[in-house]
Amino acid sequence: MNQLDFNGRHAVVTGGATGLGFGIAQRLIASGGSVTLWDRDEEAAAKAAESLGARAFALKVDVSQQPSVAAAVAATLAHAPHIDALVNSAGITGPNTKLWDYPVDAWRQVMDVNINGVFLCCREVVAQMRRQGDGGGYGRIVNIASVAGKDGNPNASAYSASKAAVIGLTKSLGKELADTGIRVNCVTPAAVKTAIFDQMTPEHIAFMLSKIPMGRFGTVEEVAAMVGWLCTEDCSFSTGAVFDLSGGRSTY
Repeated sequence: MNQLDFNGRHAVVTGGATGLGFGIAQRLIASGGSVTLWDRDEEAAAKAAESLGARAFALKVDVSQQPSVAAAVAATLAHAPHIDALVNSAGITGPNTKLWDYPVDAWRQVMDVNINGVFLCCREVVAQMRRQGDGGGYGRIVNIASVAGKDGNPNASAYSASKAAVIGLTKSLGKELADTGIRVNCVTPAAVKTAIFDQMTPEHIAFMLSKIPMGRFGTVEEVAAMVGWLCTEDCSFSTGAVFDLSGGRSTY
């Protein structure tokens, strides 16, 4: 493992109890930092934090609800002097079905978590980050999008649309904060085999694999390595950018 410098920094990782969020938290702690896991599953978040050690904390947060996110920022700052990085990893896939059969309530739920949640977390945390640093603000925001947001996956219209929106939000916010010390970027992984696969049909999983030239799924560790670097001071001249992690699937 290459050593990243996150010494003395604190990160918030949404959806941090499992999957990509947990792997990213592991990498940031291994790089010298501390983390607060925000997750709607309070028990799972507490167990995850315990397994990560003394530099990990857990909070129950519903990222789709502004009061919950605002309260989580205050609770995080009660045990951490600042929030140096925000990783928006919380997400759901929704059902795999044709758009014309897509349940309206399921569509709204995917949008609430995948894009409204990113908006609310960025909105509340940016207010804090702008007050940090030497007058110009400081922070790193990394949003977990998806190759589906670039290409559009069939039978996943809500997920694809929500992740495309994450990419657009990242580009917009990156430009809005470009004259500060805050950098905003996103990553677009192809499929990474985590518990989120439990929400997908076998046919959809096979379709995703068939699109990857490397012939394999990505690993949590590979995503965590990229995200970890984007959380550090070394990521200084990239903002509003989209970093590909697709095994060759996307070339733009």
